Amino acid sequence: MKLFLIAFQTALFMVIWYGFYQGTMFHPYYYWGNFVIAGVFAVLYTLFARLYGGLQVNTSRTSELIYSLAISSVFTDFSMYCLFCLLSYRLVNPLPLLGNWAIGFCFSMVWARLAVLLNDRLFPPKRTYIVYDNEDAFESMSAVGKMAWKFEIAGALNISDGLDQIFDTIQACDAVFLCGLHSSDRNTILKFCIEYNIQAYIRPKIGDILVSSATRLHLMNMPVLHCARNSSSYWYRLAKRILDILISGLALVVTSPMMLVTALAIRLYDGGPALYKQVRLTQNGKKFLILKFRSMRVDAEKDGVARLATENDDRITPVGRFIRKCRLDELPQLLNILRGDMSIVGPRPERPEISAQYEEEMPEFRLRLQVKAGLTGYAQVYGKYNTNPYDKLEMDLMYIANQSILQDLKLMFATVKILFMAESTEGIAEGKTTASKKDITI
Repeated sequence: MKLFLIAFQTALFMVIWYGFYQGTMFHPYYYWGNFVIAGVFAVLYTLFARLYGGLQVNTSRTSELIYSLAISSVFTDFSMYCLFCLLSYRLVNPLPLLGNWAIGFCFSMVWARLAVLLNDRLFPPKRTYIVYDNEDAFESMSAVGKMAWKFEIAGALNISDGLDQIFDTIQACDAVFLCGLHSSDRNTILKFCIEYNIQAYIRPKIGDILVSSATRLHLMNMPVLHCARNSSSYWYRLAKRILDILISGLALVVTSPMMLVTALAIRLYDGGPALYKQVRLTQNGKKFLILKFRSMRVDAEKDGVARLATENDDRITPVGRFIRKCRLDELPQLLNILRGDMSIVGPRPERPEISAQYEEEMPEFRLRLQVKAGLTGYAQVYGKYNTNPYDKLEMDLMYIANQSILQDLKLMFATVKILFMAESTEGIAEGKTTASKKDITI
């Protein structure tokens, strides 16, 4: 099904190429040149589809696949349009490529539905048990079990039931969720699962993620894992800084009209300042003043209490609600990036007061300060505004453990996908300033 999708989209594109663009090239393409153009399109489409999850039929539903494939086609067609302009030495007509996108989008809708139906028929839900140690861990993992098309939750087992009973129960199942278990119990169950070909899904702890970034060594003929505080290479830091300057500078030029309109709208609504500054934390706990467009009333925190935005926060102005949905309130942070306070990709900067509250119950929260704060990041792409702090921390540490320019580029492109997803900006529950202990205990 995946190969068929890529082949159809490539064939459709080649019809557009032969019909509208081949003759516009400054040096016309023949035989092998046409194959090169087809190959470039197929590779780009595959890369973008994989990046945005358009080919993840086993973990996505029809609507998700359609959305992902639509974004993939936009980037692929835009890339090919830029290539055509370069090869033609002039701007070419974009309408044929828009038609290509429209037809391809219609086909993607049909393909996504058929692919999901076929996948569900060939791979029925796995009979699954949840093995847990505490109620908080059980509730956290139960949310994954709601993926009814992938898992059929047969029951839950507490570690207090005893390993023998757990082994007898899970031996006939297809998969298990392991969450909140002590390392010794988890490793024993994991070995059993591997021996009896049972798929295990593990809810990692902070220590697991820290170990995942370890360097493998052999000392005195023994395998050793070397763990240390993050220390990325000089060349990575240099490349990342150059990328930050280039992207933030270009983005400031491109978005300057939107920033001007946004500033005027905020100013005209209530006469207050368009921008506001707020102290945030970046690498090694260094404080800096973050810049944002004001989305709340001027006296939003007149009581002096730092609090996150809630689902129906009456402090948010009508203009503010719109710019928050469109992420326009974040644009001034491009100046922070240009100055070096932040990076394009990294953990989101927290306020010192809120960070201190998290650290009271979760001291590991300060580990995310190993790298410079970012405008977007792993937690922003794969989490939501109201994702609990423990989950955000794990995602940030996953990013820190696997830093690379390739990962940064992937997260930048992946950010586009969440810009139009309402759930990514949902506030926390009413009456809460931060997450409670229940939210962060796993």
